[in-house]
Amino acid sequence: MPVEFLGIAATGDGSETTPRTTAAFDRDYTLRLARAHEDNGWDRVLFAYGAGSPEPAAAAAFLASKLDQLQILLAHRPNVSYPTFAAKTFATLDRISDGRLTVHFITGGNDHEQRREGDYLTKDERYERTREYIGIVKKAWTSHEPFDHEGAHYRFEDFVSDVFPVQQPRPGVSFGGSSEAAYAAGGAEADVYCLWGEPLARTAEQIEKVEQAARAAGRADTPRIQVAFRPIIAATEELAWEKAHRTVGAIRDRRAGGDLVRRRSAEAPENTGSQRLIAIAEAGERYDRALWTPTAAATGGAGNSNALVGTPETVAEALLDYYDLGVDIISARGYDHVADAVDFGRYVIPIVREEVAKRDAAKAAALAAAKERDRQQLIAVQA
Repeated sequence: MPVEFLGIAATGDGSETTPRTTAAFDRDYTLRLARAHEDNGWDRVLFAYGAGSPEPAAAAAFLASKLDQLQILLAHRPNVSYPTFAAKTFATLDRISDGRLTVHFITGGNDHEQRREGDYLTKDERYERTREYIGIVKKAWTSHEPFDHEGAHYRFEDFVSDVFPVQQPRPGVSFGGSSEAAYAAGGAEADVYCLWGEPLARTAEQIEKVEQAARAAGRADTPRIQVAFRPIIAATEELAWEKAHRTVGAIRDRRAGGDLVRRRSAEAPENTGSQRLIAIAEAGERYDRALWTPTAAATGGAGNSNALVGTPETVAEALLDYYDLGVDIISARGYDHVADAVDFGRYVIPIVREEVAKRDAAKAAALAAAKERDRQQLIAVQA
């Protein structure tokens, strides 16, 4: 199966290691970073969502009007708009981008962050709402006849949109989470299920839970799996590890100064995914071929934060280990967004794509050989 690469569509130049020098939304920086991805082999970029951050759909529309190839993953929280309005927004953006949109629905794992925009539901209620929300959006994308809806969270009558996506039957739906409620909702509704980078054994366990949830929901297919990392690469292993330790030092310095918790609660994380990252970091710093946890520990388990450290060849081999588990979408972003996007695109992506092509060719050859053996055995039996 083909492998895809997802980068970050940051609208300003700050990261966990360096303070921002641009505006929160800087047109020139947003476009420069996106071009660094498009020109270096990436498939799509993520416009993330945060309370108080630039509105991602508008930023994505700006980018879509400037670039012709790069695909867009748009993060959206159901609490911030009614699903019929959101469906029209997404369909319009899919038109602007000529069919390059996927929507990532975020349930929200932190009560403090959710309440910043007036969301006071419990976590389980939020998952229930997200599942209902996605169903409405999908129907609005595909129904050319007016329809009514009455559910636990939304009620309306006689809605029909006048704008439909370019993609048929609809754009893709992306979803993430590591709780049982997340597996149930995403397993039922997602085309792509997103996980944060964990050791291989734990990732395999999560993939199995997603697949079980999909089967329990009555699906004949299962979501594609995406896994996210923070690659730290250099020309030699020694230089890569020196860079990794400098990176963690910079993260710790910024956190000690309060910069990394200024806009979110400094308390222990409430969401299962972050709790898992902290537990993994407490159990050990290094796993498998190149997974390194101090970056996650330094941020308090904030989001995509586990690193892959080494030369491009080492990091590529580590990613191929995940591909062999069934992961076919790799999310990666460094700490110097532009430079790291260029380096990863030039030195890691080609290795992974070449090795995936070899693996797929070998599998196809083995399958063809097996079919030929079966055919020869059938001929022999019939003779």
